[in-house]
Amino acid sequence: APALALAQSPAPSPMPASADAPRLGIDYEVMPIPAPTYGKGKIEVAEVFSYGCIHCAHFQPLVTAWKKKLAKDVRFEYVPADFGGAWHTFALAYFAADKLHVVDKTHDAVFRAVHEQHVLAGTEPADIAAMYGNLGVDAGTFLAAMNDPALQARLDHARQFALATGIEGTPTLIVAGHYRISATADRGFAGMLATADYLVGLERAAAKKAAGKH
Repeated sequence: APALALAQSPAPSPMPASADAPRLGIDYEVMPIPAPTYGKGKIEVAEVFSYGCIHCAHFQPLVTAWKKKLAKDVRFEYVPADFGGAWHTFALAYFAADKLHVVDKTHDAVFRAVHEQHVLAGTEPADIAAMYGNLGVDAGTFLAAMNDPALQARLDHARQFALATGIEGTPTLIVAGHYRISATADRGFAGMLATADYLVGLERAAAKKAAGKH
């Protein structure tokens, strides 16, 4: 696999999440100025990720299982990080897959292909399209989708979201545009999701309280 110089979060330890409440300033941060959410409606949990990030690959199986248990008032969003170079091409790949409605089919498989099977010959669009071809998506159709100028607006939106929320590495979770969650050495990836659940609860309680005042 090609060597990717990607700025990533420190590798967390595999220790399980603590049952204690998440720690402000350690497990999560409150944004001084709330950022616009990535999408609209419900309580948003957004993961800023890259297919080139080994930590995101390790995180993904937990995310997949966690997403299946989300309450109906929670909306999950994948936000590909575009910091240039390979990050840019992988972000394009995500948006192309979304355009073709194959994210559910390919998302986890792309992480496995890149980081476990090491089948990616390079990080040019044609290389990535060939990899998607091996995942059951027509490579020519996928390459055309990656080259669609309409994807630029989505890339810009993802970059603006990462900038507004102060993303410094991947994976990072953003809850409701108010909270930023990164992996910590003692709680690891499971702790990130436990913290997300806790903060979703805070958002839910705040919404109910606000609704009660009207």
